[in-house]
Amino acid sequence: MIDSHAHIQGEEFVQELEAVMDRARDAGVEKVIVVGGAGDLSSNEAAVELARSVPGLFATIGMHPHDAKDVGDLELAKLQVLVREPGVVAVGETGLDFYYDHSPRQLQVELFCRFIRMARETGLPLVVHNREADREVAELLRCEGKGEIRGVMHCFTGSYESAREFLELGFYLSFSGIITFKNAGPLREVVRRVPLDRILVETDSPYLAPVPHRGKRNEPAFVRFVAETVAKVRGMPLEEVSQATSLNAHTLFGV
Repeated sequence: MIDSHAHIQGEEFVQELEAVMDRARDAGVEKVIVVGGAGDLSSNEAAVELARSVPGLFATIGMHPHDAKDVGDLELAKLQVLVREPGVVAVGETGLDFYYDHSPRQLQVELFCRFIRMARETGLPLVVHNREADREVAELLRCEGKGEIRGVMHCFTGSYESAREFLELGFYLSFSGIITFKNAGPLREVVRRVPLDRILVETDSPYLAPVPHRGKRNEPAFVRFVAETVAKVRGMPLEEVSQATSLNAHTLFGV
């Protein structure tokens, strides 16, 4: 399996990263995409350093929409350098979050457009955060991406109709531990209906730990519970889901 989205470069893991990776490998997780952009520029630098130093880890470069108000030309110039470092396989996490609105919406839109253009320029896929902004995200991907980018809708929680729209734009859908939650029946129905060759699995560590670890710190080993839920919902063997989602991640990220 491949955990397609994890933030394991943070302080929650710094003291025991080796043990975390050992548990991941014991659970059958062979690779982890370490996602930059949560908090500040240092999360990107730390992601790149892990990709350099730990086999099986790969990095992404971006800034979360929550932090759009704090991103200026200096930060963007540094990201333009980091994105070309060895081991960097995607642009992101980036996008729009109209639920929390921690940054003004117009600043979120402007930053998202900058990262869409970065994906076009580098040829790297785009890791998209979307909350309560389906219409705006799809429109920007369509207009700014100009049909030239590919990527993944990280931690997808939308409807089947929005899933179809993002699939038509050429994007993958990544599902997290949320699909294991008791009240996630409608989302599990989306998992059942979308094509298997467009599904990724993720943890979003240290957040969104799946059942039976809900409420605890998440980690890459727990992506197995996400894959098991996909398999159960679709009536398929876990091995088939693991192989398919890993192939999808290989195809998208080139890892």
